[in-house]
Amino acid sequence: MNQPITQLPPAARTSTAAVISLIAGILGFVQILPIIGPIAAIVSGHIAKNEIKKGGGLVTGNGMATIGLILGYVMLALGICLTCIGILAFTGAITLPFAIPFLTPSSNSGY
Repeated sequence: MNQPITQLPPAARTSTAAVISLIAGILGFVQILPIIGPIAAIVSGHIAKNEIKKGGGLVTGNGMATIGLILGYVMLALGICLTCIGILAFTGAITLPFAIPFLTPSSNSGY
């Protein structure tokens, strides 16, 4: 009649920050949130990695956090590169009309 009470081990839970990191990374990748998505994926991915490390095996979601971080960093780097290319193209388009007189052959040269 008197049976010992056995405790079940606590169930592992998925980190909410890992899920947010994955979703934000995907939304940034498909250009729904092109600026905020990668930043949110990076921040929440690092928070999730820290939470999982300190969780002692009771918190899961390391793969989701990693994919969110990868998507976040790739989209952030791509956004910075495209912004630099856009700035260079825009400044080139502005200065091109001023460079045209120097690029056309002049009729005054003796050649």
